[in-house]
Amino acid sequence: MIRKLASLLAGVALLAGQAAMAQRAQMDPDNPTCPLNPNVSNYREMRFTAQEVNGRKVLLAEGMIDDNLIPRLEAALRDDTIEEIWLRSPGGNARIGNQAGRLIRATSLPTRIPQGWACFSACNFLFMGGALRFVDPGGLFMVHMFTHTANREAIRQEVAQGEQNTIGLIGEIEQQSALLASEDNDFLIRMGLSRALLTEVMYRQSAVQDEHNRSTRRCLTQAELTRYNVINAH
Repeated sequence: MIRKLASLLAGVALLAGQAAMAQRAQMDPDNPTCPLNPNVSNYREMRFTAQEVNGRKVLLAEGMIDDNLIPRLEAALRDDTIEEIWLRSPGGNARIGNQAGRLIRATSLPTRIPQGWACFSACNFLFMGGALRFVDPGGLFMVHMFTHTANREAIRQEVAQGEQNTIGLIGEIEQQSALLASEDNDFLIRMGLSRALLTEVMYRQSAVQDEHNRSTRRCLTQAELTRYNVINAH
């Protein structure tokens, strides 16, 4: 039994190491601080799996942050033997991510981005909910500027209907963007992170790609993770 467990743990470590090497193998020319193919999981809905790793009960949180995530997370967190949450996700619903981060904080559980895994966009909120936060070397905390302008087809339709519709759309985007910025700011304060993460990093990324600037995401270095208090444990 001990040999089987040791073999399993060695296999997990090997796969994580291979994923980390793959992430580093080819950097993204449009987003040069990040790999071309970060390991964010391709699950269309976030899955929560309890697993024992190195003698600790870990909750693996993997996949897209979907609209119906909260009930599944609540159910997973009822297991009071969970000691830590590991995250990899391409993001998803930002407000659901915000709620999930607050839910995680209420449990006082640590969060971790292990070697070879990446946590992007709305996943950042879940990670920041950890009372203690770890990003292992080779793990990626990826950020971008949250925006309400990604649906270009909706914008085209409004513009095609004339000036008044366009003005109304711009006003709605401005209002929703201001609300989202306020929510982001409040969340970072509550979770103990530096608000400079927003002003110096996240909000300096391009909201959408264009011919002049195709960089829309940023992977923080270990020094930056420490500077902005994204990680508060080592």
